[in-house]
Amino acid sequence: MNLNIELLVLPVSDVDRAKAFYEMVGFRLDVDYTANEEFRVVHFTPPGSECSIIFGDGMTTAAPGSTQGLYLIVSDIEQAHAELVARGVQVSEIFHDAGGLLHHGHDGGDTVHNGPGQERLAGLHRERASYGSYLTFSDPDGNGWVLQEVKQRLASR
Repeated sequence: MNLNIELLVLPVSDVDRAKAFYEMVGFRLDVDYTANEEFRVVHFTPPGSECSIIFGDGMTTAAPGSTQGLYLIVSDIEQAHAELVARGVQVSEIFHDAGGLLHHGHDGGDTVHNGPGQERLAGLHRERASYGSYLTFSDPDGNGWVLQEVKQRLASR
């Protein structure tokens, strides 16, 4: 059985502000549909992705900004950083982890580490290893995104 993640619901407080932000980031607008005053759905897809995001009025009861640790994988973190900055997106500086290759979450504009000694260090991973370099950004409500550089996937992928 195949199970594909294809759609993630983001809680936002202002649909038009969120729509403008994701357009600025460079996501593709797929749908903006209003059924009535209480229900509107806006659907975006990141470039190159098979998974999309959706937000709107009447979509979720989750608190705006409560979604954290959404990963976008890029092949060149420096290029992604430059493109996002050129688009006007406030992004963190590129960073890596002192302990090597780790999973980083995102919490209110900062990363969440999984154990002691896993500190965030400025700059690219020292060997520029896949899964080793990151940057973060948040949408206007604080939903948190992590970009991770993957040049070559692990063998099991």
